Amino acid sequence: MIRLYFHIREGDRLSKDPEGADFQDVQTARTEAVRSARELLSQRVLNGEEIDGQSFELTDESGAIVDTVKFRDVLRLHQG
Repeated sequence: MIRLYFHIREGDRLSKDPEGADFQDVQTARTEAVRSARELLSQRVLNGEEIDGQSFELTDESGAIVDTVKFRDVLRLHQG
């Protein structure tokens, strides 16, 4: 198990996750980050807020970034 933190990056601003969570591996954490990003985006859409530019920075306990999930990349948009 590894403890990872889901910090939210929005331009120059970083909102830190103070608790983190334990995951089997980075891929499992990434899957959870995608789900969480979709949930946050749905609330932003409902509130009429901007939905471009935010991302999760997944960091380990030392603060090193192990993965990044851009919110715009988790949307499934119809191309037509």
